[in-house]
Amino acid sequence: MTPPDLPERAADTTAEQPWPVRLLSLKIADYVEKMSVLWVEGQVVQLNRRPGARTAYLTLRDPDVDMSLSVAIQVNALDAMPAPLDQGARVVLQAKPVFWTQRGSLMLDARQIRPVGVGELLARIEHLKRTLASEGLFDPERKKPLPFLPRTVGLVCGRASAAEKDVVENARRRWPTVRFAIREVAVQGPTAVTEVTAALEELDADPAVDVIVIARGGGSVEDLLPFSNESLLRAVAATRTPVVSAIGHDVDTPLLDHVADWRASTPTDAGKRVVPDAARERQSVEQARQRTRRALSTRVDSERRHLVALRSRPVMADPTAMLRARREEVDALTRRARHRTLAAVHRATDHIAHLRAQVRTLSPLSTLERGYAVVQHRDGHVVTDPAEVEVDELLRVQVARGDFAARAVGLPGGAVGGSP
Repeated sequence: MTPPDLPERAADTTAEQPWPVRLLSLKIADYVEKMSVLWVEGQVVQLNRRPGARTAYLTLRDPDVDMSLSVAIQVNALDAMPAPLDQGARVVLQAKPVFWTQRGSLMLDARQIRPVGVGELLARIEHLKRTLASEGLFDPERKKPLPFLPRTVGLVCGRASAAEKDVVENARRRWPTVRFAIREVAVQGPTAVTEVTAALEELDADPAVDVIVIARGGGSVEDLLPFSNESLLRAVAATRTPVVSAIGHDVDTPLLDHVADWRASTPTDAGKRVVPDAARERQSVEQARQRTRRALSTRVDSERRHLVALRSRPVMADPTAMLRARREEVDALTRRARHRTLAAVHRATDHIAHLRAQVRTLSPLSTLERGYAVVQHRDGHVVTDPAEVEVDELLRVQVARGDFAARAVGLPGGAVGGSP
């Protein structure tokens, strides 16, 4: 009951009128007391059962998050279970929430406890599988390709486990210089999900890590249950680094196999997959070199044969043959041109001689050679009419062999004659 000088409700408290701790504890206890009996599921992470005690205490943890509650349960309720309760077991229990005012802690007063059977676990896993598949977390399109040769391989595995040895030895057998960043964590039990997720996020944040392998040996459905946990699966889907799932044997298929970018049937298979085989790569390089050498040799031989064929052609066997043929053609054309030119000159010469003969025949000199003469006045005009000549006029007489002067004299009938 609230003292009259203190606020009745929590909303009415002030800095001047606060509730004391005892009153707050009583208020919380009253509120929790009103809660009904309920069923709750979780994972047993700690069990304290003292000999002769009628009450046992255990810690019930949520497998998806790091949150737990203390539980008090009667020993006879534990003895009524079909099998002894072990740490890490999944259970459902009927309990009444109780708030301890003296310690200020909340715990559960359990009335009944039941193990979660394998059938129920498988049904829940199947339901989660359908949910994640509908969200696209299993789609092949979102899976990232593995690098050909990673700089560093991140490995999440159990402490001093055979899975670590299988992955490391098989990887180094194939590629001796491969480097590992190993995170040893709990791979089963109540802290497995938290530790594996933390190691995964740490490796994913390292820029030198090119691929992450999550490896664990085989086990029962309960042992492999952390690798079907929703929070871990979503953390794997959110990584930027490719993730390889190497959980159990080939028959074991936790949901991590569907979310991871590549599934290895065993940790040994994962060690063989994350790095290439150096011997095989060396053999492939040698084969490629041999193929290249053969291809080059074949190409050189083909080009050599082609050159031989070209050199065996007449034009290559005797390169001057074409020039010689052209020279002969030029010489023939030159001779033909010279012959035709000379023929044309001869014809022109004959024609000129003929014309010269004609000119000579028709020239005044030829007439003079036949005994005729040309009479000219002193000014050079030819006398064509005797009436043009005056008496005693000195005339020039042109004959074939020269000329001479003559003087015109009067003749009977008025004609004029000439005397030297």
